[in-house]
Amino acid sequence: MAVGVGGSFHAVPGLRQRCLLASLLIQAPAVVPVSTLYDELWGENPPATVENALQAHVSRLRRTLIQLTDDPAAADVVRTRDSGYSLDVPPEDIDLHRFRAYLRQAQRVTAAEDLPAALELLERGLGLWRGAPLGDAAAGPLCQSAATEWEEEYLSAREDAFWLRIRAGEPMRVVGELKRMSVAHPWRERITELLMVALYQSGRQAEAVGVYNAARLRLVDELGMEPSPKLRQLFRQILNQDPGLRGSAAVLPQSA
Repeated sequence: MAVGVGGSFHAVPGLRQRCLLASLLIQAPAVVPVSTLYDELWGENPPATVENALQAHVSRLRRTLIQLTDDPAAADVVRTRDSGYSLDVPPEDIDLHRFRAYLRQAQRVTAAEDLPAALELLERGLGLWRGAPLGDAAAGPLCQSAATEWEEEYLSAREDAFWLRIRAGEPMRVVGELKRMSVAHPWRERITELLMVALYQSGRQAEAVGVYNAARLRLVDELGMEPSPKLRQLFRQILNQDPGLRGSAAVLPQSA
């Protein structure tokens, strides 16, 4: 968790301050009930004076925001409400909203077949990410759920960017990163599909076949299931050297 000021990013000190800020950011500008904040900051072990403890953390967070921004008005973004607290921050000041806006623009541009522009928009959005969503602040149920959702959005956007790179005729540029992602996320079938196509278009048909065989073996051994029909079809296309998998006009797997 960090606050951006003038192009620089400043870490928010204190785990509970980070959890508090994360919880408010997730719901902004809606009110987060105090009961939810108790769960996020302390889980099943709240202090005996939990109400006073929460108020103290809110006060510390306000002081921290003033220190980080060098602006006394920064304290006012944390608002006290009847049932809890809220964060009064413009959506465009939150990286998640900016990321999603880039994704929407990229989808519109992709539909218009302007692939270079779509790729640039995706890469701008992906460039906003700095590590795992919410970092160590993803402790309570609200933050954990949001972090899981955002991680899925991030991975899907990266897959879209790989897809656009391959369609743009640059399969060799993405092979290495796709290999790393396939190790980190072995159950994401779309990564396997993209890696197979990138290898095939790079003239490495045997490696593409090997990727499929390794993925199938892993699925059968660990989950007792076969690859999806889509992945099996792609495998047959590669074996048959389907012309449809060649060049920038290749029909590649897309996200759902």
